[in-house]
Amino acid sequence: MNDTADGSLALIDAPAYTIAVRSLCEFTAKQGDLDLRFTPSPTAQEGIAGHCLVTARRSASYQRELSLEGHFGPLHVRGRADGYDPQLHRLEEIKTFRGDLGAMPDNQRQLHWAQARIYGHLQCQKLRCASIELALVYFDIASQAETVLVELFSAIDLEQFFDLLCNRFIDWAKQEMAHRSGRDGALLEMAFPHASFRPGQRELAEAMYKASKRGCCLLAQAPTGIGKTIGSLFPLLKASAQHKLDKIFFLAAKTSGRQLALDALSVIKNSHPLLPLRVLELVAKTTACEYPELACHGESCPLAQGFYDRLAAARSAALLLPLLDRESLRTVALAHQVCPYYLGTELARWCDVIVGDYNYYFDISALLHGLTIANGWRVSVLVDEAHNMVARARKMYSAELKQIDLKAVRKTVAGEMKKVLDRLHRQWRTLEKQQDSAYAAYPAIPEKFIQALQACSAAIGAHFADNPRMVDPLLQRFYFDVLLFIRLADSFADHSLFDITNAPSGSTLCIRNIIPGPFLQPRFAASHSSALFSATLSPWNYYSDLLGMPTSTVWIDVGSPFEAAQLTVHVARHISTRFAHRAHSLQPIAELMARQYATQEGNYLAFFSSFDYMEKVLATLTERYPDIPVWQQDRRMDDSGRTRFLARFTLDGRGIGFAVLGGSFGEGIDLPGARLIGAFIATLGLPQINPVNEQIRLRMERLFGASSGYDYTYLYPGLQKVVQAAGRVIRTESDQGVIHLIDDRFSRPEVQQLLPLWWQVGNRTA
Repeated sequence: MNDTADGSLALIDAPAYTIAVRSLCEFTAKQGDLDLRFTPSPTAQEGIAGHCLVTARRSASYQRELSLEGHFGPLHVRGRADGYDPQLHRLEEIKTFRGDLGAMPDNQRQLHWAQARIYGHLQCQKLRCASIELALVYFDIASQAETVLVELFSAIDLEQFFDLLCNRFIDWAKQEMAHRSGRDGALLEMAFPHASFRPGQRELAEAMYKASKRGCCLLAQAPTGIGKTIGSLFPLLKASAQHKLDKIFFLAAKTSGRQLALDALSVIKNSHPLLPLRVLELVAKTTACEYPELACHGESCPLAQGFYDRLAAARSAALLLPLLDRESLRTVALAHQVCPYYLGTELARWCDVIVGDYNYYFDISALLHGLTIANGWRVSVLVDEAHNMVARARKMYSAELKQIDLKAVRKTVAGEMKKVLDRLHRQWRTLEKQQDSAYAAYPAIPEKFIQALQACSAAIGAHFADNPRMVDPLLQRFYFDVLLFIRLADSFADHSLFDITNAPSGSTLCIRNIIPGPFLQPRFAASHSSALFSATLSPWNYYSDLLGMPTSTVWIDVGSPFEAAQLTVHVARHISTRFAHRAHSLQPIAELMARQYATQEGNYLAFFSSFDYMEKVLATLTERYPDIPVWQQDRRMDDSGRTRFLARFTLDGRGIGFAVLGGSFGEGIDLPGARLIGAFIATLGLPQINPVNEQIRLRMERLFGASSGYDYTYLYPGLQKVVQAAGRVIRTESDQGVIHLIDDRFSRPEVQQLLPLWWQVGNRTA
């Protein structure tokens, strides 16, 4: 097995199980409550700096980052002790902290001692000594003072402790190795779960497998309806054994995408009942939480109390289930009285396929990326509906501060913190006074403002550290916003904008990411292979440039299984949906829709650029053609509303559903056959021309060339939405349908070249 910092098991040629000291202790010695009360912990940089400062205070003979290892049967245990002082014969474990050391939970202190004792045993073995001093050195980041707890241990006692923890882990290690061996053997023999591949599906599957074999990234444009989900999962499952993959992450933008992946994995498992494949669905904490009104610690939440005491039994029971989706995970968690969300994060270490949202791997503090790095996992990442990645990743690496929030927290504090917040307020007001327009972008973030923000962060952090039991949600939320803003300010560059928007209620300061590539590149580098796939990934250079794809990335455009005869595409060349022309377009659009409906009654979807535009066309249609059944997307439609909207699309239904392009019904819905026979798209979907988008356009021109500014900012994102919406019409090889592209600009060559190649776009007047 290969060593992993978090202790996950990985195969090596030698018959041994390698586990890191820290992971051995966390698995076997962690006990008591789950305690996630907010206390500001040192950042990674502060922790490293703290370790360096402590070790710099030691003697010249002090040994830092001491590599130690030992064996227990088939277990190979190794790690790095923080330091050893040969003059004192003392091994040190250094921990940085903020606030009151006395408030540290007992189970955390016990875990620290467990690590020190394991390192102590390994050092005694190495030196062949009879005893050793062990020290826990707690370093206060704020005061830079050390609290040193020292105990003398005999080598015999340390060996017994080492043997105890190894005995607790060894059965699990053997089980995991047996699971891995059985999994890989079954995957090698696994056949495709259907009688044959769909047209285009085999081409996609082969590209996925080859990307894994080469260890590279893949951008795959593949049409809707070919079975992209199972066509991507199946080849990577086959590759798992041959390419020694530890995990597959299937990442989706929406719940519907996660469900498609879970359904595909169920099909694969059902066709191979003996396949020991562990599948886990990760959902948001807010979704999984059973007691959202309770604080996340043992004194408040019953599922946090004794969490680690019951974790082992819950973990073992969960891994016996064929599929750990949200409901299955909840059932087993509640049966063992543990938190479903945190049980899921623990199980991520031991499952083979993990299905979740993009943020679980690509966000700034993503769980799966962190585990991959810590464990040294060999992973393949599948990104479903990847046309969403640009917008989603931009949000992940953007931050904003609202003056109204600062005003609110200033009213709740006093003393020194009030002074610090007042200084921040003055710096903020200085920025506002220098701006004579409602919106402006700046080439840099003023240093004095960042300094005031850092002082504010330190003061609030010290306040929370000194008052761990006091909960102020408003101050805590503002503190998190400040931390993210500072973090992104440290990496501010051409990939982002700094802008200020003034409003009567107060200004908003924003670090607005527009090119996520520099942040995503390490995520792609950490994976063995990554595959991004969607029906709309054209042109490939747009996604490659903005997402920071490696130069070795392979691009494929899978041919469509559909024929042009299945889809009639009309372009309404005489209608303009530009903002200035919309009032004149209402009646022509209503007449066009009525003619089409009279030609062939059935279910249609109509897409518009805004709710206002949609409602005006709807009013015109119902006034002039009251016999045509209609229904519409509401501005604040919830899940039940969406379900009712889609329920109107029955096999024998009739009417037109009105929706906004880019909303809930433009992608991710499946209405095959007579459930949907046509679509009207009365917009190019172009983002609004406003000061922010114009700043993005200028930055795109500067970085990617003058011709790319408009295309990257407006044209490509807009046409992507159009093609996605149109893709709702033809879902199977037997479907027939019609699409009306309503705007004269659809007849332009530069627009038509962005439409699917298999469409035969008619330039006649509809």
